[in-house]
This record gives sequence, C-alpha cells and structure tokens, in this order.
Amino acid sequence: MTLTEKLLARAGGKMRVAPGENVWVQVDVLMTHDVCGPGTIGVFHREFGRDAKVWDASRIVIIPDHYIFTADSRSNRNVDLLREFVREQGIRWFYDVIDDPKSVWKFDAAKGQLKRQYGDAFAGVCHTALAAKGHTRPGEVLLGTDSHTCMAGAFNLFATGIGNTDAGFVMGTGKLLLKVPETMRFRLEGALPFGVMAKDAILHVIGEIGFDGATYRAMQFDGEGARSLSMDDRMTIANMAIEAGGKNGIFEFDAKTKAYVDARIRANGTRAAYEPVEADREQKFVYDKTFDLSKIEPTVAKHPDPGQRALARDCGDIALDRAYIGSCTGGKASDFLAFARVVKGKRVKIDTFGVPATPEVVRELQVFQMDGKSAWRVLEEAGVRMTENASCAACLGGPEDTFGRLNRPMNCITATNRNFPGRMGHKDSKVYLASPYTVAASALTGRITDPREHLPSS
Repeated sequence: MTLTEKLLARAGGKMRVAPGENVWVQVDVLMTHDVCGPGTIGVFHREFGRDAKVWDASRIVIIPDHYIFTADSRSNRNVDLLREFVREQGIRWFYDVIDDPKSVWKFDAAKGQLKRQYGDAFAGVCHTALAAKGHTRPGEVLLGTDSHTCMAGAFNLFATGIGNTDAGFVMGTGKLLLKVPETMRFRLEGALPFGVMAKDAILHVIGEIGFDGATYRAMQFDGEGARSLSMDDRMTIANMAIEAGGKNGIFEFDAKTKAYVDARIRANGTRAAYEPVEADREQKFVYDKTFDLSKIEPTVAKHPDPGQRALARDCGDIALDRAYIGSCTGGKASDFLAFARVVKGKRVKIDTFGVPATPEVVRELQVFQMDGKSAWRVLEEAGVRMTENASCAACLGGPEDTFGRLNRPMNCITATNRNFPGRMGHKDSKVYLASPYTVAASALTGRITDPREHLPSS
C-alpha cells in the first residue's frame, strides 16, 4: 500500500484498503477557524442537539485567522461565536485573538494595521500554527474546514479539507466516511539550485499536470530530493496539493520530521505519542514520474489559475502594481528571510506588503540579525509594509479594510497559494504566484523578474 492507503487502513481498523473503497475512519484531529467554524457549530447543534457534547474536546483545535484584523463587525462576531462554543464545550486548544475568555473581540481600526492587536494565546494562520503548536503528528488523520489543510501532510499524516456538514458530523462522532484516493507519486531527485525554492518546485509540478490533474488523488512526494528538503519546504509543497485538485499531499517520515514534531510537542504540551507509516515495498500508482529538482528554474503561475506555468525569465514584460508575501504557504520565517536576502540594502519599486503567518514568525524576524540589523528592519528599510498582525489577510480577499487587499484592478505577484479571479480582492485583478525570491526581485523592478539577477552569490 501507499502512504495514504496505509494511513486510511489504520484509521479504519483494516489490514488493507484499495483506491475507490469507502472507509469509516477515526479522526485524530479536527481543525476549524473563524470562517467555517460558526457554520460547523451550527450543523453540530442542528444534528446532535443544542445540549450535545463534542466527541472529544481534546482533539478539536480552533484557530481564528482569516477575517480577524478588520473593523467588519460580522467578522469580529464570528470569533466571539467560537469563544462561546469553546467555553460551553471545554475545548482546550483554542488560540483566541484575545486573552480574556469572557470578553468580546473588536478590531481597533484607529490603531492601524501595522502594530500588534492580539493576545498571548493567538497563533496566526491555522495551517502554520497547527504545525508550530504540535498538532501535526505523523501517522494520524487530521481534517480541517479549509482546503489547505493538506499542508499537514508534510508530517507523514493524512490531512485534507472538508466542508461544514462533514465537520459537524465529525464533531459529534469523531468519524467520517472517506473514499480511498488513488495515489500519484512524484519522485524527487537532486537538490534545489541557486535562486530556486520549494514554491518553484510545486508550481513546476502543477504546471506539468494541470490545476485539476490530481483531482481526488493523493500526491505522494518521495525520493532523495524530497528528503533533502527542509520541513518548511515540505509544508510549502504539501500545502499546494489542493491547487492541482489533490485530496491530500504526503511525505515520508524521517529524522527531520521527528526532530520538528518532537520539539513542538515538548514546547506546547500536545499529545506525545505517534506512530508514523512507511510505504510498502510494492506500491501501485495511477501516475509515477521523477522530477529532478536541480533542473527547475524560478517559476511563475500566471493568471487565472495555478496551472498556468511560466518561467520568471520569460515574464519580464508583465508590469506589476503590487507585491505580497504571506499566508500559510509563503509567510514562514524562512520565506521572509529569503525575501530579505534579495531586498537587503535596496528599495522596492511598487507597493509591497508583508504578513507573517504566526506571531512566532514576527518574533523571529525581529530577533534574527542580518549584518547588524534585524530582518524585520531590513524589510522595513527596503520599503516593505510589515504588519505584526499575523493572519491570512489578503490571501483570501476579505473585507475592504483587510491589509494588502486588492481593492481595484491591479497586477499582483505573491507568495500565496491561489490565484483564481477575485481570490485576493477585486475580481478584475491578475494574481501571479511565485516564490519569495521571485516576489522580492519583482518588487525591486516593478515587473516579473528572475531572482537570480538580484540574489547575492554568497
């Protein structure tokens, strides 16, 4: 069996499963957030009763992150609905934007978007926070009410997005009926060359198979090239499995996985026991192709979908109005440090917005030194508008006062993960997906630019 098949077999209490088979699986973690959480809670109450209790309060993780730092009253109210549910259910893992469990959340627009407006419990973008807070344990099944839940597959678990109805059912029973997907294998060899990042690799893959090329299929990444990647790199790749229509993305377990997971479990007091899975020697794939990472160049996904692959060096005629770095895919500390390497000592030419994925990333950037200056200061001095309010921000558009939102037609290059029309705001804008390196170089020139032209050689 493949990695995904072995995970679903275990969760279903079976010796073996096969693609196409429907299996009742036991869920280890259910995650929801402020956009889908209230709807999920509504389904739960409707189907199980107003006084019903969730199946296991220790296995539900609630992370407000999408429409947080906005004056929109309904968005603020969504966070309060989550808090009320957490209080009545006794849910431990709630990463609230405020620290007082009896208060209400209201964003103060008068304070502006740049300075911190959250309490100590706030965790930032759900997918990055799940990993950082120790909720991504190898060998488990993690379901979330967000399509990019597949990011957790970087840690050798089955992770996929589900809708509010399914999530409401899971809340009450801890189980869900899932169809076992066919598996596509992407065997990675070599190592990423100068100026190329994991984002380029996954954009290359999606361009190869199309933005619907993995529809309801597992995308398994393995081989020496996969093992050479950092956990941040693996998260970037697994995150965008959904951009090819994938049911889930998944990596093998290794020493890097163990070190990352064990450190987060110790730091946060989450459940320590886990059991990774290894693929069988004999596996059956519906697609099996080898990709040499050393041959990949800086890559861009052009408007209007993630499958519109092009090389950055061939897109120099595309003028830009905005650059953006952030989200679960592009808001990790490593993403910002890569961006900073390109812009250090220079000045961006177009409006450029930076939104760290978590408060932890904010702290890292404010501490990490680059030639005697913090990375945060390097970015600000280059003209990047950096906010301490870690969130999804403009990645999903949001209300008009959302930081970095495209409120008029414009061309934007971004390190986020999706570029369908209207994704980041105005429906007539054009969004180009690229690595933090490419976004940084393009911010300096005002056109899509190959970052190898601007990266220091050492």
